[in-house]
Order: sequence, then structure tokens, then C-alpha cells
Amino acid sequence: MSTVKPSTMPTMPALARALPKVEDEIRALATSSSLPIVNTYTGRITAAGGKRLRSVLILAGELAASGMITDKGITSAACVELLHAGSLVHDDLMDNAEERRGVRTVNADWGVGPAVLVGDFMLARASQAALDQISPYAASVMAQSVTQLVEGQVLEVLDLYNAHRTPDNALRSIELKTGALFEVGCVLAAHCADADDATAAALSQYGALFGLMFQILDDLLDLASTAERLGKPVGNDIRQGVYTFPLLRAMTSDQRALLEKRGRDLTDAELDHLLMELRDTSLVADTLAHCTSLAAQAVRGLPDLPESEALGVLRELPGAYLDWAASQIA
Repeated sequence: MSTVKPSTMPTMPALARALPKVEDEIRALATSSSLPIVNTYTGRITAAGGKRLRSVLILAGELAASGMITDKGITSAACVELLHAGSLVHDDLMDNAEERRGVRTVNADWGVGPAVLVGDFMLARASQAALDQISPYAASVMAQSVTQLVEGQVLEVLDLYNAHRTPDNALRSIELKTGALFEVGCVLAAHCADADDATAAALSQYGALFGLMFQILDDLLDLASTAERLGKPVGNDIRQGVYTFPLLRAMTSDQRALLEKRGRDLTDAELDHLLMELRDTSLVADTLAHCTSLAAQAVRGLPDLPESEALGVLRELPGAYLDWAASQIA
């Protein structure tokens, strides 16, 4: 997806002041190896930036639950972003990608083996910082999210080029791969705020639903946006054999037969024609409707907290992100 931050995203002064501190913490953690060459690559990866949606959720969640953003909250945001960045290094390796966010990938520049190690360093450093700077509980939930991330990726690998993959299997994979990172961020927000169990559970569910919506929208844009808007070619998931939830719900029997027969050998012309056909169906409308439902579920499930600007950000964020994603569709 594009690295441009959605301009419609709600924000507030406390978040605007805290997010640069998160960036500083990400940079410090990423470049904390005793080996300069590791720091070169981890620093380059994290400097490429991103939307920092997970950071916004963590900071707004802690602020809504406690009325303040603590140093532990900032570290939590940095740890989750670093964990996410490390997982992307591994994703790039598995996808044989040469570029991400306009930057050469580690595997393209340094090779397969070193890319594995750089990604491992970032995952380990995030969990270590959670243990040292937040709490043993924080380190435990971070480690659990890594387990879920790996299991989600394995489920995806098992279904590569499987034209009969079910929508439910695709959802389960992204619940683990993407939803878990949003969910753990909200769990850490509640933890740093010393929130009660009910608040923690509600924030956790909010994060899981937001993460699910986020990934479904990302998958939709790969099918229905343009290379100019995304900053990368469209249809990459199909090229790589990742048949996503929106695709699986929209495909006709003929399109499924095409992927079953031609999946690994699909030509650019065949892919372009398939994307054109899909855009003439209810793919976009049905997927946006599904994501609208997820956004509403997330907002309805927010904890019963005193009204505040931070709670307003959590309430508005799913819809704002959904609107932005819809604006990127061709």
C-alpha cells in the first residue's frame, strides 16, 4: 500500500507531540546492535517510515484509558512498530521483493541469509525492550504475537496458488498475521494505562477488528487501485499466489478455473484482464460494505470510558481509514 499517511485521519495535540518520541525510540532500538552493518540495514528499514497506525492506536488507547501518555506507552508503540518492521523483512524475503517504500530490501542488497538475521534481530530487540522497559507481561504478549504472526504466515504459505482456498481460511491467516499486531498494541495500551480487565478486553477486540479491516482494505487496493496511487504494481498478491479474502469472495467459477490452471504461469496480460473483470463486479462494493461492518463493530465495542478527545480519535479512526482507502480505488 502507499506510504502516504491518510490526511483524513483524526489527530490531536497530545498524539502529535508523542509520535516523534516514538520515532526516536524506534530508531534507538533498531540501531542498538553492536555490529554497525546490522544497524545500517535496520536503520534504513525503519527510516523508510510508514503509516504508524499501530502507534496511534496504542497512544490514543492509553490516553483514553488513563488520561496520559507514559514513557512505557511510547516504548510499547516503538516495540510494536519494530516487530512489524522485522516481519516485513521476512515478508520481503519470502516474496523475493527487491524494494519496499522506495528502499532496496535487505535480501536484494545483502542476500537471503543476512535478511533472515536482520529480521530476527528486530523481532528479538522488540521483545527484549518490552521486557526491560515495560514489564514481563508486555514481553509475554509480544512473544505471543510473534507466534501468531508466524502461524498466520504458515497458513498463507500452505494455501499459495490454491484457487480453492476458502474466504474463512484467508480471514484466519490475516487475523493472525495482521490482526494480532493491532490487537497486541491495544493490549499494551491497556496495560500501560493500568486499565481494568473489561477495558483491556474491549480495547483488545477493537484492535483485532481494526487490524482485520486494515488488511482486507489493503488486499482490496491490490485488486482495485492503480500502480500510480499505490506506488507499486497492482495484482501482486495474485502474482505471488496469495488469493485474498476479497478475491475469493468475488471470483467466478471461470476465474477460479483460470487460476487453478495458470496460477504460477499467469501472464501480465491474463492478470490485467482478470483485474479488469473483477472491477466490473460487486468486488469493491461488497468488500467496502464488509469493512464498514467491521469498523462499526470495532467502534461499538470500545470500552465505557469518560468522554475525551482520545476516545474520539479511537471512535473516528476506523471510518476515517476506510474513507481514505475508498478514495484510493480506481
